[in-house]
Parts: sequence; structure tokens; C-alpha cells
Amino acid sequence: MADADTAEKIWTRDAALLRDTVHEAGALALSLFRTDLKNWTKGASSPVSEADIAVNDLVERRLRGATPEYGWLSEESVDDDSRLGKKLCWIVDPIDGTRAYLGHREDWCVSVALVAGSTPVLAAVFAPVSDEFFFAIRGKGTTHNEKPVRATAGTELDFSRMAGPKPLVQRLSTSPGDITLHPRIGSLALRLCRVADGSLDAAFAGGQSRDWDLAAANLIVQEANGRMTALSGDAIEYNRREVVHGVLVAAGQDRHARIVEHFRDHRLP
Repeated sequence: MADADTAEKIWTRDAALLRDTVHEAGALALSLFRTDLKNWTKGASSPVSEADIAVNDLVERRLRGATPEYGWLSEESVDDDSRLGKKLCWIVDPIDGTRAYLGHREDWCVSVALVAGSTPVLAAVFAPVSDEFFFAIRGKGTTHNEKPVRATAGTELDFSRMAGPKPLVQRLSTSPGDITLHPRIGSLALRLCRVADGSLDAAFAGGQSRDWDLAAANLIVQEANGRMTALSGDAIEYNRREVVHGVLVAAGQDRHARIVEHFRDHRLP
């Protein structure tokens, strides 16, 4: 019983730490929003700004300072292979949707998850401009601004309530005509969270997403009675050496099953 009590105290501590840190990070990002920021491109085409770095530094100070024994994986930190040997690892996207952020749009967020082994167990996604805070604890449900939320039920396919790459989603259509999707959401994490709160029926990621784009949203969808997997239906594993993922889908459980079955029968070339 003592071990169970100790574990519960740790989860309670880490959950409170995560809530406070992501709220503080969102406030910092919002204070820098629509200001004159230095920005540059890393890799082939990934934008990054002073705000991304400032938020990353804040989150790292708070989380690693309190839990130095945990691993760390962030979009804006140099990857350290020591995370692979850790039972618990923070996975962080300081500003998910940097293009939207730099374009003075509202569809960006701070996204942080705690992963045990390869599975998210705590998650927070905060969209400061719209003041939306998603939070999930494994086995305890998802809340949106402290209120429980659930993914939409059913199996029908209403394309106006789906978001993601149009050529991909169009493969679900049984008619040759054009389809109209939900307007694009710049942050992938926020796009997926819209499934958890029922704003969308389904959301897709077109490939090349990373652990930090997905881990928090994955748990948030799952704990809202949804599923988020590879298009094959295989579970997504985190904190592995390879952090890049292929095509993914998130939806309520029954609709997710229908979509996965469809793509199994109509495989991508």
C-alpha cells in the first residue's frame, strides 16, 4: 500500500507541476505574441523564433528542475540519448504552430506530455489566445478548461467536421466530387485536441510529425473516449530513438474503427 500511496503522490505532484508550468509557458508565449521577434529557419523549412526558445527555456527550468531524474525531449533542445534509458520522459513542444504564431494567427499552443515507457500518462495543451486548456491523466479522463469532454460518437463521415491533408481525407469519399473540410488549424496538437472536445469528428496528420507534436494530444484524445493511432490502427510509441511518425488519425472510437478499416481496404500507394 505504501508503494501505491507513494506513486499517487508522485502523479499528483507531477500533474500539478505540469498544469502550473504549461499555464506559465502559455502566458510567456502570449506576452511575446505579435511583437517584433527574431526568427529563422532550421533544417529544411521549420521556422523557429525567440519566443520558441524563451518558452522552451522556461519549461525546461521548471520541469527538469523539479524532476532531474526524468528524461527530456523537446523540439527546441538538442536531443540527448540518455532519455532512452529513462522510465519517465517529458516531451515538449514550446510553441506548436510556430508559423501560425509568427503569422499573428490564433491557432497555436504549448504542448507537453509525460511519457512512461512509450506511453503518455500526463498531458497538457494550452492555447493562450483563446484561453483553452486541455488536460489529461491516464485513466482519469480529459478536461477542457476544467470540464470533462468526450469525442463525438457514431460512425458517419461528415467531411466538414474533419481536418487534415485534403488528398488524404478525400480517400474516404465514395463519390468523385470535391469535398469541403474544416478550415486548416495551424497547430497539429490543437487540431487533434479538437477531436477530444467534439469540435471535430476526426483529424489526420499527414506524416513527418514528431513526438512533440503528438504525445500530449494522443493522451487527451484517448482519455476523451477517442483513439489516435497510425492509419494502420497500430499504437503510436514515444520516446524511441526514431521520433518521426507516419500518417495518423484521431477520432471517437467507433468512427476511428471505421476509418482504419476503410484504409486497410484502400491502402495508400
